Amino acid sequence: MVGDFLHRHLNSRLSADQWARSAMPTWSVDAPNHGFMLRRGDDVVGVYLAFYSERTVDEGTRRVCNLAAWCVLEGDRAHGVRLARAMLRQRGYDFVDLSPSGNVIDLNTRLGFEFLDTATALVPNLPLPSRRGVHLLSRPRDIERALTDRELDIYRDHRDAGAALHFVVTVGGESCYVMARRDRRRGLPVFATLLYVSDPVVLGRAGHAPYRHLLLRHLTLVTLAERRVTGRPPRLSRAQRSPRRRMFRSPDLADHSIDYLYSELTCVPW
Repeated sequence: MVGDFLHRHLNSRLSADQWARSAMPTWSVDAPNHGFMLRRGDDVVGVYLAFYSERTVDEGTRRVCNLAAWCVLEGDRAHGVRLARAMLRQRGYDFVDLSPSGNVIDLNTRLGFEFLDTATALVPNLPLPSRRGVHLLSRPRDIERALTDRELDIYRDHRDAGAALHFVVTVGGESCYVMARRDRRRGLPVFATLLYVSDPVVLGRAGHAPYRHLLLRHLTLVTLAERRVTGRPPRLSRAQRSPRRRMFRSPDLADHSIDYLYSELTCVPW
């Protein structure tokens, strides 16, 4: 029902079944719901998906609610804010909205959300030769062998997430786990966005090899590298003029404590 609604009214590039599967997180969490919906009689007229997780921040456990896909039929837009208020009435959560657009940004601001610093570099994915000693691992069994502890848990939680692309870059005896996704800009599905980088220093030492991999393996021409995720961008890059807005609401978490894991960005391949 929800998958069919989102297919027909939000993004038809995803089938109803894809939407339904994308709405189910691939990690284990005690979630109160998967979001909220509006009904008019037996008909669904609005949906607001949510992804929940429990995260360790500063040695404490935080419950996070990711406000995801939001769609309300035009004739019922006046009631759409009820979905947002129902979401935010849930106590004990930090809230993130990682893809707000249009009027949602203004509404979030009125509801107490703040902006993340999303300064972004555009990196061309060129087929340049890799530096000596740099290797890429992308087969699941090789990734599992290369990762330990927290990174291995993150990989296993997201291994089957519908939008997540995984690889490990090794430089000498050090490694960096990278999670990315394909993205569209101006209707073109040729962009990659880096969602998680376990060690930005190692990524920087790898040179252009990660971006070459995203070109040859995933057919993306440009990588969007947010400074908050990747650290200093590579030399062959330029600043994006209008980076995508991302927002959060928390009584005490700081910008640097928010990341893009366990969210719609890893699950929904729009």
